[in-house]
Amino acid sequence: MRKIAVVLVLSLTAASSWQAVAQDSKDEKPADGWSGEGELGYVNTTGNTETQHLNAKLGLKKEVARWLHEVRFEAGNQKDGSATTAERYYAAAKSDYAFTERDYGYAGADYEDDRFSGYDYRTNVGLGYGRRVVNTETLKLNLEIGPGYRWSELDNGDEQNEATLRLAGNLGWTISDNASFTQELSAIIGDENTASRSFTALTTKINGNFALRLSYLLTHNSDPPPDTKNTDTETAVTLVYGF
Repeated sequence: MRKIAVVLVLSLTAASSWQAVAQDSKDEKPADGWSGEGELGYVNTTGNTETQHLNAKLGLKKEVARWLHEVRFEAGNQKDGSATTAERYYAAAKSDYAFTERDYGYAGADYEDDRFSGYDYRTNVGLGYGRRVVNTETLKLNLEIGPGYRWSELDNGDEQNEATLRLAGNLGWTISDNASFTQELSAIIGDENTASRSFTALTTKINGNFALRLSYLLTHNSDPPPDTKNTDTETAVTLVYGF
């Protein structure tokens, strides 16, 4: 119950924090509804878990004037008889505020509970500056940098809490009307540990609101907990429903 409360608090904080910092009433307009996509499919993992299982994701976003709000949830679980062989839950929220056509500020928070990572949970919060380095109809590249703070609790009860620096890049390429490519890179750097993440995806539209996605996720911890590996991967084939 405590972990669910943490996720909700962090999500609400990230979604509203920048609105408390800056308001420009002349730019405000009636809010559009939320849009997004749901994803379900097969995942093969290596590293701290060596399994094949189903994975579910939900991503939502909402644009209001200069604001872009995004929320994401992920869940994966696998059992072999009565034994759990994979179990991971992730939630994140982020809000961007555009100062100019290319410059924006962001605030975000995320929470991860991976039973086989050596951590009981990990939580990051942060804010910073983003730049739309490339912003065309078919190609977009955003770069971000900013300070943050990370709370981590190991399975043995030890805590690792520290200030961090976040570096991130997000590339989106619309190859055609029916195909797109995504590359996301991030590093959260602290004295105790640097957590890096690389996500690569190719999405092909099937028809209507449905698409097929091939993706590869690599996560790396520079100093993982005892008896755990520093690198995990997920190779996925999923069905995507956009709305």
